[in-house]
Amino acid sequence: MNENYIIGLMSGTSLDGLDIAYCKFVKQEIWSFDIIQSKTVRYDDLYRQKLKNAYLLTDFDLEELSLDFGRFMAKELSVFITEYFIEQIDAIGSHGHTVFHQPENGITHQIGDPRPLYDLLHKPVIYDFRSQDVLLGGQGAPLVPIVDKLLFSNYDACLNIGGFSNISFDHNGRRVAFDICPANIVLNFLANKIGLEYDDKGTVAAQGEVNEDLLTALNSLDYYKKQHPKSLGWEWVQENVFYLFEKYELSISSQLRTFVEHIAVQVSAIASSYNFNSILFSGGGVYNDFLINRLEYFMPHVCIKPNKSLIDGKEAMAFAFLGLLRFKNQINVLSSVTGSNKDHCSGKIYPKEL
Repeated sequence: MNENYIIGLMSGTSLDGLDIAYCKFVKQEIWSFDIIQSKTVRYDDLYRQKLKNAYLLTDFDLEELSLDFGRFMAKELSVFITEYFIEQIDAIGSHGHTVFHQPENGITHQIGDPRPLYDLLHKPVIYDFRSQDVLLGGQGAPLVPIVDKLLFSNYDACLNIGGFSNISFDHNGRRVAFDICPANIVLNFLANKIGLEYDDKGTVAAQGEVNEDLLTALNSLDYYKKQHPKSLGWEWVQENVFYLFEKYELSISSQLRTFVEHIAVQVSAIASSYNFNSILFSGGGVYNDFLINRLEYFMPHVCIKPNKSLIDGKEAMAFAFLGLLRFKNQINVLSSVTGSNKDHCSGKIYPKEL
C-alpha cells in the first residue's frame, strides 16, 4: 500500500487565515484520503491589512513580504506539528497567498517563500502551482478540480464557497470548472465596514432587504455572459463590484442581503443549467447559515454539506494532494479546466535538486 503523509497550506482571497491540513493519501486502484488534522490560523487585523494591500508594494517590498509570510507559515506549522504530535511528514504543498491574478495579462503571483518551510522540516516544499499554467495560455485557476475528479467523483459537482464561489464537474467526458461569482471576498469587505471580521452565520444580511436595482446590476455584469474557462480576481471585484455599492445608498445589512441573493442566484443558475442532483459544498461560506438557506431555497434537495473537517480542510488538503501529484511527476492541472494548451504537471519543488 502506497501511503503518503503530506502537509497542505493555503491562504485564500477571503483573508480568513492560514489553513493547515495534515493528510494521508493512499493509492490503490483509486486514490483515497484522510484529513488527519486541520486548523485555520486567523490573521490579526494588522497582518490581514498587510496581505490585503500587498498589491500596492514595490517589487523589493513584495519580496520582503513573501519571506515574512514564509516565516509566518513555518512558525504556525511548527505550532501545529507540536499541538497534534505529528511525526511522519513526506512533503509540504504550499499554495501561499495570491497577490496578483491577471491571467489575461499573463500575470499571477503568490507570495510565501518556501525556504523557511524547508528549514523547519528539511522536507520538499512544492509551491507556485499557478504560473506555469498562465505561461501555457491558461487561467492559472481553478486548480482544485483535478482533486475533485480524483477524490470526489461520486458527486455531480463540487462547489467551494470561499473568497469566490467556484464549481467543478464532469461534462461531456471532460472535467470543467470555473469561478461562478465573488462570495466571501465581498461579504467580508462589507462586514468590515461595520467593525466585523465577517457576518457570522449571515445574521446581519438576514436583517436587510434585497434592493432589486442593485441585484439586477450585479447579475448583469459581463463576466456572467462569458463561457468557461474563466476566473476572477481581487482586481476584478474592485473594478466591477464595489462601485455599484457606492452607486446605491443602502445600509450595510441591505448590501449584504442583496449580495447574498446575488450569490444564490448565480450558483443556482449554474446548477439548473446542468441539472445537478448532488453538489458537495465546502469552504468557509458553508458556515453562513443565511447564505446556505438561500441556496437551498433555489436548489432544494441538491446541496450536500460535508463533515466539519472537510469544510475546514478541503482547500489545504487539495494543495497537499496537488503537491503530492507534482512530486510524483503526475498531471495535476487539466487544460479543460484552465484553458491552457495541454494537461500538465505544475508546481516548483524546493530545493531544486530533489
